[in-house]
Amino acid sequence: MGGAVVDEGPTGVKAPDGGWGWAVLFGCFVITGFSYAFPKAVSVFFKELMREFGIGYSDTAWISSILLAMLYGTGLGLALNFQPSLIMLNRYFNQRRPMANGLAAAGSPVFLCALSPLGQLLQDRYGWRGGFLILGGLLLNCCVCAALMRPLVAAQQGGAPGPQRPARRLLDLSVFRDRGFVIYALAASIMVLGLFVPPVFVVSYAKDLGVPDTQAAFLLTILGFIDIFARPTAGFITGLKKVRPYSVYLFSFAMFFNGFTDLTGSTASDYGGLVVFCIFFGISYGMVGALQFEVLMAIVGTHKFSSAIGLVLLLEAVAVLIGPPSGGKLLDATHVYKYVFILAGAEVLTSSLVLLLGNFCIRKGPEASQPEAVVSEEKLHKPPADVRVDSREVEHFLKAEPEKNGEVVHTPETSV
Repeated sequence: MGGAVVDEGPTGVKAPDGGWGWAVLFGCFVITGFSYAFPKAVSVFFKELMREFGIGYSDTAWISSILLAMLYGTGLGLALNFQPSLIMLNRYFNQRRPMANGLAAAGSPVFLCALSPLGQLLQDRYGWRGGFLILGGLLLNCCVCAALMRPLVAAQQGGAPGPQRPARRLLDLSVFRDRGFVIYALAASIMVLGLFVPPVFVVSYAKDLGVPDTQAAFLLTILGFIDIFARPTAGFITGLKKVRPYSVYLFSFAMFFNGFTDLTGSTASDYGGLVVFCIFFGISYGMVGALQFEVLMAIVGTHKFSSAIGLVLLLEAVAVLIGPPSGGKLLDATHVYKYVFILAGAEVLTSSLVLLLGNFCIRKGPEASQPEAVVSEEKLHKPPADVRVDSREVEHFLKAEPEKNGEVVHTPETSV
């Protein structure tokens, strides 16, 4: 995979912030929906699988973990659609990028609202095997959405083709020289250990409390419905001129909020308590989903986003293989859901502190105490004249020093 070549697109092509980009956004919406909702929606089949095969919670948790790990780390299956769709979306949108990312990320809760009750209905009527077969057929719609991903073409002058960037390797390991990226990757990997645990186990939790199967599956619908509004709202707020330079801190707060929700959700003892938990979890989960790739884009810029997202998802794939199964092991040993939610909350809280303290240390590093050197370096790598002030602030805020690999430094807004 390291020898694969990725098309970085023609030089000088500006993101249209509309036009065919809306079709790309729709395709990304559907692909994101299936990619993230399907591994969670299959949790409605867990009880039936446990009864038929005589297995425990840790064994069934491997299903969602393997699905998510395939999405994150292997580049196979849904990852063949998911990762390219994110890259294409961020090429088509520049000024409206936070809003576009928020709308695309809303595909996850929208599809979760639909797939969770649909999965329960299919299981009741056709069994878990028939349910998996029908859901697999629905996933083929991602192929249609992939056909919407049309590359941007540079305008030709005098019949001559526009200049092209040299081909780059798919995995550019030079991003690890960026301390901001290293901190982000570490925090994201810790976050994934606990982020997906509550959605995987909340349905089984309700069923163990004696809640009917349809009402238990409806918990994921509630979570997804709240998430639908949380993601676009978080994307809109992040896009505000006064808020965007501080998006990394907003992302850290979203992770803290999510971890705190897990800790309080561990005290739920009836269906009403689980409903309240799903409402607040949907808000915090939507904030995390809307901000995670926007913050990564702001840290590394568009020109290295394809490599950065591949490496981050690879690291998260390892973590997601550990998170839900470890929660299942804990549940098998204790038969107490409270401990599972506490473990998940502690992991997500730790990730928020890593991101917050890491970026704070970067800002207080040696480079921050030498403003003249920073100013001279910024002049040396001065971006185009049409760059907005807040865009430079984002780049300087999230990256303590410019890149030193010989390339011209671009802000996230001008790298397309």
